[in-house]
Order: sequence, then structure tokens, then C-alpha cells
Amino acid sequence: MKNRCLAVLLLCASAGYAMPMASSARSMIPSEVQQIISVDYRSLKDSPTAQALKQQVLPENLKQYEEALKGIGITADRDLDQLTFASFRSGKQGLQVICVAQGSFSAKAVLKRMKLKKIMSTKYGTALLYPMSDGLIMTFTDDNTLAFGNQASLKSALDARDGKRATLDSNPQMAEQMAAVDGSPVWSILDQQGTQAMMRSALGDASKIADYETLKKRILASRYTMSFESGVKFDLSVLTSDSITATTLSSLVKAGMLYKKLNASPVEKVAIDSMTVDSDSSNLQVHFKTDDQKFQALLLSELFAAVSR
Repeated sequence: MKNRCLAVLLLCASAGYAMPMASSARSMIPSEVQQIISVDYRSLKDSPTAQALKQQVLPENLKQYEEALKGIGITADRDLDQLTFASFRSGKQGLQVICVAQGSFSAKAVLKRMKLKKIMSTKYGTALLYPMSDGLIMTFTDDNTLAFGNQASLKSALDARDGKRATLDSNPQMAEQMAAVDGSPVWSILDQQGTQAMMRSALGDASKIADYETLKKRILASRYTMSFESGVKFDLSVLTSDSITATTLSSLVKAGMLYKKLNASPVEKVAIDSMTVDSDSSNLQVHFKTDDQKFQALLLSELFAAVSR
């Protein structure tokens, strides 16, 4: 999922204030979390740019989740208020993903349809698990909240909720990153390993200017938000261990931007010029802002295609 982090942020953002993550969703995220992405679906339909973005770069895994919801009678654009994804590491099972959907759907209505189709549940602890498409399984945590994933990930999430394994709240670094962005229309947080990989990809050849293998050890986590209120706005903050590291990263990102600009198309040059990079104490700060028209033109560029892969 980490390779899609920017694409997911870009695919769907909305204007206005979004509700914070529900406690029922938060309680199901294990402490070994790698990334959380939260999307407010309520006002997606109000932004033509967001819709154009969604059609172009919707990741296959998110399409799979939306199709799975549709299979049980929940239409994303109509019925969802919020969709939260959390990827976490789980020993020999590797990286797992749990999804939590909240909206105007009703557990009673969904389960009634399942009963008519003679779809039976199995029990895990106190939870009733039901099959979805593509090997996914689901459970309702309340009448308007649905958690789903593959069998291993959902059971791990239920173990976290039921106190059988540590939760997000026992990971102070990620909990602190989340507190800074929770309630934004679209937001994501990424752990140290994921952020290190993201920064290497973002820096490209600029990472060779310095000893990145040494520098990356001082990169700790990141968070970012995106919205479509009065144009397109993207804000990224990368947490480092000290102000010197943040300043060094800022210089490297600026160098990378200049290098990319040499071979950029006119619309890509406009996009690069719309970015500002600086450091604030131990944080690297990247900001991008432009109007809807320029951003929709950017969708057709090679630069955007590279970013969204």
C-alpha cells in the first residue's frame, strides 16, 4: 500500500471539515501500523476535479474494496461517509490491510439481504464474520460501521479491539502524527520505514548527492493532507530527528525539483513552480497549491503518470 500513498491522496479529496476517525475504527488498528489513509466521501461528488482524479488514478486495491462493498449492497459514492484503510505488519504474515467503512447504510438491511441469499456467518470471539467477494470477510461493529479485510487481517484487527494485542494508542509516534491530521477531508500517516522509502522515491537522483543510507535513519514518520477547497492543496510534513536533518532534506528536495524541471513539459513546470519546500524545526514541509484548471491539465502529463504509478 505504501507505493500508492500519494495516488490515494490525489484520487479523492473534498472541501470542508471532515469528521475525525470513529473510536470503533481506531480501536481496531494494531500498534504495528505502517500507514493509515482516511477519505471523506461525503463531498466527493461536489468536486469535478476530484472526480476526474478518481477515474484516472483509482488504485486497483481500492477498486476491489469498493466492488466488495457494492456486492453487499453498499454503493461508495451514495452510502459512504468515511472509508479508512490501515496497513500493519504482523510477523510471518507480513503486511496486512484492514478497512473500516462508515456511512448511511444499515447493518440490519445488509444482513437481511445476506440472509435471503443464505449467506451464513462464522463466529470469532464475540464477532460474527460474513464472506464478501474476492476472499474478503466482514463484520459490523455497529449499525453504521463495517470492518472488512482478508481473514488474517480482520482477525488481527478484532484481536486489537478486544485487547488481545496492542493498538495504535500504544504507538506514540504514529498516534501523534494522526492527532495532527485527523479530521481533515483526506489524510494519511506513514511510519518510519514507509516514509524512508517514499522519500527515496521522491528524491530520485538527488538522493545520490548525500549519503542517503545514513540520512534516512533520521527520518522518523510523515503525514499529509489534501483538499479541493478553492483549488487543489496538498501539504506534506516529514518528521526527522533534528533540525539539521530537516534542513538537509529540504535542500535535497529543492535540488530534485530543479533537476526534474530541466526536462519537464510546460504544464509540469507550472506544477513544480506551484510547490514550496522548507523546514520547520525538525520537520520537512512540502506544500502544493494550484487552481482546478491547471491541475486537470497536469492529469494528462507524464509527471503525473509517474507519480500515480
